Amino acid sequence: MATDTTAASRTHTFLRVSIALQTLTLFLQAVSAGLLLSTSYGELLHAVGARVMYGASMLYVLAAILAWRPGGGSPRPIPHASVFVVLASGQVVSGIAHMPSFHVPLGVLMFGLSVLALGRMTTTRPAGRASFRA
Repeated sequence: MATDTTAASRTHTFLRVSIALQTLTLFLQAVSAGLLLSTSYGELLHAVGARVMYGASMLYVLAAILAWRPGGGSPRPIPHASVFVVLASGQVVSGIAHMPSFHVPLGVLMFGLSVLALGRMTTTRPAGRASFRA
Protein backbone atom coordinates (compact mmCIF):
# COMPACT_ATOMS: atom_id res chain seq x y z
CA MET A 1 0.00 0.00 0.00
CA ALA A 2 2.84 2.39 0.83
CA THR A 3 4.41 1.61 -2.53
CA ASP A 4 1.18 2.55 -4.34
CA THR A 5 0.98 5.83 -2.44
CA THR A 6 4.62 6.59 -3.23
CA ALA A 7 4.10 5.79 -6.93
CA ALA A 8 0.97 7.99 -7.04
CA SER A 9 2.89 10.79 -5.36
CA ARG A 10 5.75 10.48 -7.86
CA THR A 11 3.51 10.54 -10.90
CA HIS A 12 1.53 13.45 -9.46
CA THR A 13 4.82 15.32 -8.91
CA PHE A 14 5.88 14.53 -12.49
CA LEU A 15 2.55 15.93 -13.69
CA ARG A 16 3.07 19.11 -11.67
CA VAL A 17 6.61 19.54 -12.97
CA SER A 18 5.50 19.01 -16.58
CA ILE A 19 2.76 21.65 -16.25
CA ALA A 20 5.21 24.05 -14.60
CA LEU A 21 7.72 23.46 -17.41
CA GLN A 22 5.05 24.06 -20.03
CA THR A 23 3.96 27.29 -18.33
CA LEU A 24 7.56 28.48 -18.08
CA THR A 25 8.27 27.75 -21.74
CA LEU A 26 5.11 29.61 -22.77
CA PHE A 27 6.22 32.61 -20.72
CA LEU A 28 9.68 32.47 -22.27
CA GLN A 29 8.06 32.36 -25.71
CA ALA A 30 6.33 35.66 -24.92
CA VAL A 31 9.66 37.14 -23.87
CA SER A 32 11.40 35.86 -26.99
CA ALA A 33 8.55 37.27 -29.12
CA GLY A 34 9.38 40.68 -27.73
CA LEU A 35 13.04 40.08 -28.51
CA LEU A 36 12.03 38.99 -32.00
CA LEU A 37 10.71 42.48 -32.61
CA SER A 38 13.66 44.32 -31.11
CA THR A 39 16.86 42.31 -31.64
CA SER A 40 18.64 40.38 -34.35
CA TYR A 41 18.85 37.15 -32.33
CA GLY A 42 15.18 37.13 -31.26
CA GLU A 43 14.09 35.02 -34.22
CA LEU A 44 16.52 32.27 -33.29
CA LEU A 45 15.43 32.29 -29.64
CA HIS A 46 11.76 32.19 -30.62
CA ALA A 47 12.34 29.32 -33.05
CA VAL A 48 14.27 27.27 -30.48
CA GLY A 49 11.70 28.12 -27.82
CA ALA A 50 8.90 26.90 -30.09
CA ARG A 51 10.49 23.48 -30.28
CA VAL A 52 11.01 23.36 -26.52
CA MET A 53 7.42 24.47 -25.90
CA TYR A 54 6.09 21.78 -28.23
CA GLY A 55 8.21 19.19 -26.43
CA ALA A 56 6.91 20.43 -23.07
CA SER A 57 3.32 20.01 -24.25
CA MET A 58 4.13 16.44 -25.34
CA LEU A 59 5.73 15.81 -21.95
CA TYR A 60 2.51 17.06 -20.32
CA VAL A 61 0.53 14.42 -22.26
CA LEU A 62 2.97 11.71 -21.19
CA ALA A 63 2.82 12.83 -17.56
CA ALA A 64 -1.00 12.88 -17.64
CA ILE A 65 -1.11 9.33 -19.00
CA LEU A 66 1.43 8.10 -16.44
CA ALA A 67 -0.45 9.79 -13.59
CA TRP A 68 -3.64 8.06 -14.69
CA ARG A 69 -2.74 4.54 -15.70
CA PRO A 70 0.19 3.33 -13.59
CA GLY A 71 -0.25 6.06 -10.99
CA GLY A 72 -3.89 5.30 -10.29
CA GLY A 73 -4.95 8.92 -10.65
CA SER A 74 -7.79 10.56 -12.50
CA PRO A 75 -7.88 10.44 -16.32
CA ARG A 76 -9.11 14.04 -16.30
CA PRO A 77 -5.74 15.72 -17.16
CA ILE A 78 -5.37 13.63 -20.35
CA PRO A 79 -7.92 15.60 -22.46
CA HIS A 80 -6.53 18.87 -21.07
CA ALA A 81 -3.01 17.88 -22.06
CA SER A 82 -4.22 16.73 -25.48
CA VAL A 83 -5.87 20.11 -26.07
CA PHE A 84 -2.52 21.77 -25.34
CA VAL A 85 -0.85 19.65 -28.02
CA VAL A 86 -3.54 20.68 -30.52
CA LEU A 87 -3.13 24.35 -29.53
CA ALA A 88 0.66 24.05 -29.77
CA SER A 89 0.27 22.59 -33.26
CA GLY A 90 -1.90 25.56 -34.19
CA GLN A 91 0.78 27.85 -32.82
CA VAL A 92 3.46 26.21 -34.91
CA VAL A 93 1.37 26.35 -38.09
CA SER A 94 0.31 29.96 -37.59
CA GLY A 95 3.88 30.97 -36.72
CA ILE A 96 5.31 29.37 -39.83
CA ALA A 97 2.55 30.95 -41.93
CA HIS A 98 3.34 34.38 -40.41
CA MET A 99 -0.22 34.94 -39.17
CA PRO A 100 0.31 37.12 -36.07
CA SER A 101 -3.41 37.94 -35.84
CA PHE A 102 -3.99 34.27 -34.96
CA HIS A 103 -0.60 33.39 -33.46
CA VAL A 104 -0.47 36.05 -30.73
CA PRO A 105 -3.98 35.59 -29.25
CA LEU A 106 -3.53 31.82 -29.34
CA GLY A 107 -0.27 32.18 -27.42
CA VAL A 108 -1.98 34.36 -24.81
CA LEU A 109 -4.79 31.80 -24.51
CA MET A 110 -2.31 28.97 -24.10
CA PHE A 111 -0.38 30.80 -21.41
CA GLY A 112 -3.58 31.60 -19.50
CA LEU A 113 -4.84 28.02 -19.70
CA SER A 114 -1.46 26.70 -18.63
CA VAL A 115 -1.40 29.00 -15.60
CA LEU A 116 -4.92 27.82 -14.69
CA ALA A 117 -3.90 24.16 -15.05
CA LEU A 118 -0.82 24.78 -12.91
CA GLY A 119 -2.90 26.52 -10.25
CA ARG A 120 -5.46 23.72 -10.23
CA MET A 121 -2.72 21.12 -9.97
CA THR A 122 -0.95 22.80 -7.06
CA THR A 123 -4.17 23.07 -5.02
CA THR A 124 -5.37 19.47 -5.45
CA ARG A 125 -4.05 16.31 -3.86
CA PRO A 126 -3.26 13.11 -5.69
CA ALA A 127 -5.67 10.22 -5.21
CA GLY A 128 -4.71 7.76 -2.52
CA ARG A 129 -2.78 10.19 -0.35
CA ALA A 130 -3.63 9.90 3.34
CA SER A 131 -5.03 12.99 5.03
CA PHE A 132 -3.60 12.19 8.46
CA ARG A 133 -0.07 12.14 9.77
CA ALA A 134 1.47 9.02 11.26
